[in-house]
Amino acid sequence: MLSVRAYGVHSGLQSRTAAAGAAPPLNKIFGTILTVIFLLTWLLLLLIFHVVQVVARCVFGARAHRGSVGLMNFCLMHALGILGTRSSVRFVEPLPKGRPIIFVANHQNKIDVVGIGWYLRRYSPRFVSKIELGKGIPSVSYNLRHSGAALIDRDDTRQSLKEIGRLGKLIEDTCTSAVIFPEGTRSLTGELQPFAAAGIKILIKKSPSARVVPIYIHNTWKLNQRRTFRM
Repeated sequence: MLSVRAYGVHSGLQSRTAAAGAAPPLNKIFGTILTVIFLLTWLLLLLIFHVVQVVARCVFGARAHRGSVGLMNFCLMHALGILGTRSSVRFVEPLPKGRPIIFVANHQNKIDVVGIGWYLRRYSPRFVSKIELGKGIPSVSYNLRHSGAALIDRDDTRQSLKEIGRLGKLIEDTCTSAVIFPEGTRSLTGELQPFAAAGIKILIKKSPSARVVPIYIHNTWKLNQRRTFRM
């Protein structure tokens, strides 16, 4: 099991500035400025790495493409430092070697995908993702379309299970990994939502030699706990 912890800057800033007698509006202004810088940094990184991915894949092949995605995830994860946020990962035991892996994770924030992509990059994780993300998002959409990810239409059960089955066969044939979020959507409070098991069952059926590894993600929901612009 893997645990990721993200610590938002808000609570720490609030306690330090309160002790110093700072007015609360100053926190909001500071938080807004940091949020703008963070989001602009993310957008710039996504635009840059979209070009990098295209060049890497078209000129140097799939392996170079995976390397460019790994570097992108590294940069996106470390951009969290702008918000005063840090992440940590802990492996409870060594992961299986020489066989496919099905990573099953809870889901709290879009950063979850970036963290899993970076920390588990050596296992070439391919995600089960909603089909809407397959177009219109720099870097993200390109990677999903060309990495072998399963892009599912949540309104079409037959299409969804067929796509997940294709991904299961792919990881079985290539001895790589799949990542699925069985909650189906992000939790806004950190509380686990009901799991849908059908996708996991299909992955196991199509990749019988795979091992299922749970991932527990903790506190990334706090990055957007205000559910407004300021992070």
